Amino acid sequence: MPHPAIVKDNVAVITGGAAGIGFAAASAFARAGMKVCIADVDETRLAEAATKLSSITGAADVMTAVVDVGQFESLTELERAVRARFGGTDILMNNAGIQPGSTLFGQPDHWQRIIDVNMWGIINGSRIFAPGMIARRRRGLIINTGSKQGITTPPGDPAYNVSKAGVKAFTEALQHELRNTRDCDVTAHLLIPGFVFTGLTSKGRTEKPAGAWTPEQTVDFMLARLEAGDFYILCPDNDVPRRLDEKRMLWAAGDIVENRPPLSRWHPDYADAFTRFLKEN
Repeated sequence: MPHPAIVKDNVAVITGGAAGIGFAAASAFARAGMKVCIADVDETRLAEAATKLSSITGAADVMTAVVDVGQFESLTELERAVRARFGGTDILMNNAGIQPGSTLFGQPDHWQRIIDVNMWGIINGSRIFAPGMIARRRRGLIINTGSKQGITTPPGDPAYNVSKAGVKAFTEALQHELRNTRDCDVTAHLLIPGFVFTGLTSKGRTEKPAGAWTPEQTVDFMLARLEAGDFYILCPDNDVPRRLDEKRMLWAAGDIVENRPPLSRWHPDYADAFTRFLKEN
């Protein structure tokens, strides 16, 4: 059985919903008979996505909104518009994100934009939608898209890592708050994708690399883990099994416990130790 919130006539709102994981999720919710609102910054892509979704569930049950999740007012208007059209929200998937690349001493406005979209978009989306979702007194879901880079924080893209580390910390706090709120039947979940072939990750490639999952595979995995009640939805891919992700995350935490240098996984003095660690049972 699917999660109780994923039922006919319930309402799902997905940011970054016009493509990639967001569109795959919107399609899955539409196939379940849900009313779906997809929000994105690209009006053309939204229209194309809406046409595809309408062929699944009917145009009356599909809503689109041009939204910049980095702007508080834009998300506030989205919540109002969904309430006016569909009566409220049962599933919120804060999925919009960008990864243009970053350097530690790069332009401050570049950093600001990445953090506004990737972190504040999720914080504000959750804070704006959650009170109304709780008030519905129905089973509900808030799904926030994080990243493995927000946990292991590899070198090379610090602004993205900071934004996704913030998403992890916020979503953990959100779930703690929800489970301690009286008469609340809404839960929060952290989606942690593996390598997924999307417009964000394609980098000019037109064919999916063998190691990548499709957005549909990722969403199928997400739905199964939501049904199981997982908070951390840690997705593998065709190259990286869950056990390898676990070892990498344990090593990252071990930097603190063992008082190693930060990011020791990439430190030449610890390369052999990390290799031995991966081979341990």
